[in-house]
Amino acid sequence: MKISVILCTYNRCQSLVKALESAAALRLSSAVEWEVLVIDNNSRDQTRRVVEDFCRRYAGRFQYLFEPQQGKSYALNTGIRAAQGDILAFMDDDVIVDPMWLQNLTSAMDRDGWQGAGGRVVPNQEFSAPRWLAIDERYALAPLALFDLGHDACELTEPPFGTNMAFRKAMFQKYGGFRTDLGPQPCSMIRGEDTEFGRRLLAAGERLRYEPSAVVYHAIPESRVQKEYFLAWWFDKARADIRAFGIRPCTKLCVSGIPLVLFRTLAVWTLRWMVAVAPARRFSCKLKVWGLAGKILECYHWSSNAKRSKEKSNA
Repeated sequence: MKISVILCTYNRCQSLVKALESAAALRLSSAVEWEVLVIDNNSRDQTRRVVEDFCRRYAGRFQYLFEPQQGKSYALNTGIRAAQGDILAFMDDDVIVDPMWLQNLTSAMDRDGWQGAGGRVVPNQEFSAPRWLAIDERYALAPLALFDLGHDACELTEPPFGTNMAFRKAMFQKYGGFRTDLGPQPCSMIRGEDTEFGRRLLAAGERLRYEPSAVVYHAIPESRVQKEYFLAWWFDKARADIRAFGIRPCTKLCVSGIPLVLFRTLAVWTLRWMVAVAPARRFSCKLKVWGLAGKILECYHWSSNAKRSKEKSNA
């Protein structure tokens, strides 16, 4: 079995050093061949120098690739095309991987029909959730890219997060690469390229495994533990969902392409936000309002783009 680790990076040369050091310390069975592909997505800092230093120190282990088209999905797809592995594992430039991460994430994929796997993404430091965050809600920490379904391995019914996932390369050949209208770009922070691909596989009936022993430690900068960041993240997440999956086909009553049910739901959650007393409950309602606003905006764009495309085809 051969494994390719794909790491896309953009202007994070300092955290990239730590990520690559942790990758260099990975421990795998001697029967496994593996490589680390670092795709520089047009960085303006010292990224290339950092990666080339690792290429010299670990000859044959690390490879530098350059993707000039700005956007993480473009960089990811470049890595997929260049990868020599039968299994492709993904990590980010702001994480530290456990020494056994890659071995544990991929070992079960050599048997039992698993087509992909995801592991735990946990904080790299002591972390206490702020009092304004409803920590008991299922995806409360999703904006911090934390993913933890517990300590028991199982079959996934939801997609893993992009900084700790692996798929057979054949899955990309069968279902295509990451969508380039999703994923961070300079003009847009709309994410979701990773979970959209995972959902694509799950919808097709492919089996994905949750492997809790495959651990990645994710940095949590103070700038992300802010209400403004959470609001912006859920706004963009809602836009990504509409972009990825479209408007529900059962929706018939619309204004400018926006389902009326979204306006009604927005009014309900706005009222709940206004009357909530507990800080966490109040902010949770506000997040719902921001998410609905994101859906409304993307529905409008979706409808407008479809109308323009139809007009062009009829011209």
